[in-house]
Amino acid sequence: MDHSHIDLKGSQIASITEAESAIGIVFSRALIIKRMTGSAERTRWWQAGTLVLEGVAAHSGVPPGPCHCAGGEIDENIYSYRDMIPIPFSSRGRIRCLLLLEGQDQPLVVEAGAVRLELEGVPKYIEHLRA
Repeated sequence: MDHSHIDLKGSQIASITEAESAIGIVFSRALIIKRMTGSAERTRWWQAGTLVLEGVAAHSGVPPGPCHCAGGEIDENIYSYRDMIPIPFSSRGRIRCLLLLEGQDQPLVVEAGAVRLELEGVPKYIEHLRA
């Protein structure tokens, strides 16, 4: 596969952890879209993992428990990713993560100095998406 990304819409968040200027967004079921170069067809997979934000300057809207993501935006320096997280993903600089969470009035907003995506295990196949 030449291109993979996490589709934030519909991904399941198990918890959000806080420790010494770091926040971990723990995905129990991150939905992954894979595409090969030159092909219009895609496949959907799922995998557990954590989006780790370090050097947290500010945050708000941390939910108390598991929830579903309804979309969001990640700003990484001059780049902005809407409703997705590229795989692999690791960066330093000006990071802003805004996640819309189902059942929550306020979005989760985190401003940090570094970010990295840590996926666990191997992805599990869900379905083939025809163009």
